[in-house]
Amino acid sequence: MATTDRQATTLALAHALSAAERGLAVIPLSRTKLPALRSPHRDDPAPTPCHGECGRPGHGVYDATTDPARIRELFAAAPWATGYGIACGLPPHQLIGVDLDTKSDADSSAALRELALRHLFTIPPTVVVLTPSGGRHLWLTGPPDVVVPNSAGRLAPGIDIRGAGGYLVGPGSRTEHGVYRTAPGTSHIGPAPCPRALLRLLLPAPRPHHPTPPSAGGHGQGLVQFVMAAHEGQRNTRLFWAACRAYEDGIGPGLVEPLVEAALDTGLTEREARATIASAARLTGHHP
Repeated sequence: MATTDRQATTLALAHALSAAERGLAVIPLSRTKLPALRSPHRDDPAPTPCHGECGRPGHGVYDATTDPARIRELFAAAPWATGYGIACGLPPHQLIGVDLDTKSDADSSAALRELALRHLFTIPPTVVVLTPSGGRHLWLTGPPDVVVPNSAGRLAPGIDIRGAGGYLVGPGSRTEHGVYRTAPGTSHIGPAPCPRALLRLLLPAPRPHHPTPPSAGGHGQGLVQFVMAAHEGQRNTRLFWAACRAYEDGIGPGLVEPLVEAALDTGLTEREARATIASAARLTGHHP
């Protein structure tokens, strides 16, 4: 390993340990900003979802820890790491990252100011991390009983949100494009509470519940449950299969909304779910 890489790894570990002292759970990152450790299940013939229950490292943000000994172990297992990620949505800070990107044509800072004026909130003084591309990460904290999801461009073009299950590249990390740095004047303050009006915008709107129609009977409910049990990588396949069976059995039209609801619970978007169901309808000779 080159001397510069060894220095970058040493600095990244030091910054990660410092962040952990402030209650921020961390993981090592490579120069690509991705978790440095590969999944231990990558060669499994039929991998099952694992968030670290197996006890081995390599589960991305689920490896995040504040334990100094464990952090050193993770970096020792990834000597090529040149940065670190800070997990969002974990106690005690329930960190929320507002990523103001510069890669799109949109002015993300202006978009945030417009949102603040329209919804009557002000971003308080907080930690700001400057990215190598000229963007900014604003660190905010959320209530302990609120789960803020990750999103990209949903709030406004160029504004991405890092919430539960996501992570922020920590200041001091070196990537392919440069070094992440704390903005002057913000390195000695903690992340500020997220304004309530902004927090409301970050949460998904509640969806109406669509119970399975009585006409669908137990078979319809079984198809809905089949979709709800889908893991990532099989969600569209299960939804398509269930929709095909529903249309073949004459209960397709009445089962559309319950199937959409089930698909949304697995993480598909409404657009994806309805497009898949429409494809199943056409394949089975029905009009969606």
